[in-house]
Amino acid sequence: MTTPAPSQGRALPAAGNARARTLAVVLVACLAAITLTLTGCLPLLAPPSKPGPSTDASATAGAPAELARFYQQQVQWSSCETGSGRAGFECTQVMVPLDYAKPDGDTIKLAVIRLKGSNAKASLLVNPGGPGVSGYDLVRDAGTSMFSDKLRGMYSLIGWDPRGVKRSAPVTCLDAAQQDALRQESPDESTDTGLAEAFTMQDRLIDACKANTGPVLAHTDTVSSVKDMDILRAVAAGQSKLDYAGFSYGTLLGSTYAGLFPDRVGRFVLDGALDPSLDNRELTLGQAKGFENELHAYLRSCLAKSGCPFKGSEDDAIGQVQALFQSIQNQPLHSNDGRLLPVTDFINGVVYALYTDESWPALTQALAAALRGDGSSMMRISDISADRAQDGTYSSNGTFAFVAYNCLDYTMASDPASMRAEADELKQAAPALGGFFAYGGVNCRDWPYKPTGSTVPAHYTGSSPILVVGTTGDPATPYPWAQALRSQLGNASLLTWNAEGHTAYGRGSTCIDDAVDGYLVDGKLPQDGKRC
Repeated sequence: MTTPAPSQGRALPAAGNARARTLAVVLVACLAAITLTLTGCLPLLAPPSKPGPSTDASATAGAPAELARFYQQQVQWSSCETGSGRAGFECTQVMVPLDYAKPDGDTIKLAVIRLKGSNAKASLLVNPGGPGVSGYDLVRDAGTSMFSDKLRGMYSLIGWDPRGVKRSAPVTCLDAAQQDALRQESPDESTDTGLAEAFTMQDRLIDACKANTGPVLAHTDTVSSVKDMDILRAVAAGQSKLDYAGFSYGTLLGSTYAGLFPDRVGRFVLDGALDPSLDNRELTLGQAKGFENELHAYLRSCLAKSGCPFKGSEDDAIGQVQALFQSIQNQPLHSNDGRLLPVTDFINGVVYALYTDESWPALTQALAAALRGDGSSMMRISDISADRAQDGTYSSNGTFAFVAYNCLDYTMASDPASMRAEADELKQAAPALGGFFAYGGVNCRDWPYKPTGSTVPAHYTGSSPILVVGTTGDPATPYPWAQALRSQLGNASLLTWNAEGHTAYGRGSTCIDDAVDGYLVDGKLPQDGKRC
């Protein structure tokens, strides 16, 4: 999850407040730079891709007649992303309907990138999560480091920016200066005045999104994105069945696809699973508990090392962290670039760094500096979570796409009484962090389009088994969600990693990587219940 973290409420790394939004392997690389040099770590924007021919009859067979022009379109891959020592990438654009209820109406184009496999016999579609994270960037920036040589021998990797994201008809709201200004605000929604201020701020953001995005804003939702995936299967991959690896929110895309297109499911890996049966309140509560548990795990590790800025027992350390949060809520910190670091962005940085234990040294450095009154290190982590470079530019629209998807996918209570009751529940369940996951309903109360999503268990009737991967210490998509998804899918197997952090594949476990590769490459499904 990469965007602003929970404000005194609107928990943006949570999906609805509660969806996982970033891939650990990319996060670790960025946070390593903070620990060492505090330098930038944001991807370069890609040039536009070019349209043009490809696909076979079996891939398009059975497509709805009204969507024939999309399934039968021809695309042409052309070399791209050749700078900075990169090689082997091809790009294209794929046309999809703006509104699937009106397939003869307006269209949008999805930006797609492919990393050719050395002996590719198929293509693997990959999605890193979000909603709002670029799959194009995942393949471009981490395709060769995250995915094994064995996997890349058999598969060409295909990443895409889902509708509303970055290069694909992006949700567009604020410019960089306006986004900086918004991040400087941190109203206290627990008060009537603060809540009114938060609604006013969000209404200004919504007005900007409406004015600058256009009609795609009404169709930036998960089900539409999943229908796009099936066109990508036919047109970009050219396969009768979809082979897919989805991480975090990408698992919701995958389970939704399995329900809508069960006979099109090939080899699916869903890592860092979301439970599609949970509503927004349940998802938010699960994440708040998950990050609270991970904060405790971090502090236990910190206290066992020299140089930890906290002292005493684990409970003592939690108390010191809470006192730090309260002090910043009362008085924002200063950073070395002249910006203030309010509690919103501070918590954002803390939560972002808790996604993976590999980032804990950077978190220790930032917290130690904050206790000295210096917010610069935590500001840099928060900037990375918001895709902000040190020159003040933002490399993605993830913040805005995240809200757009959530407001269409989830129904959220937005009246003050309900939000305050939820805030009390969150604080009781997660005393240090829970309050910062509250008031998510502020985001969507005045959204111009009504929610279209539904929270129902995954339903899968296909013959190809699905591999679900869960990590026991995952704060963003808690392990019970993986257990629930495996149960709902039925024809599935659960692979478990006993570790801390969000998602499992590509994070250093040979046991996990070999099991996932064995399924995707060799078709050997791990035994249900296998643990690493």
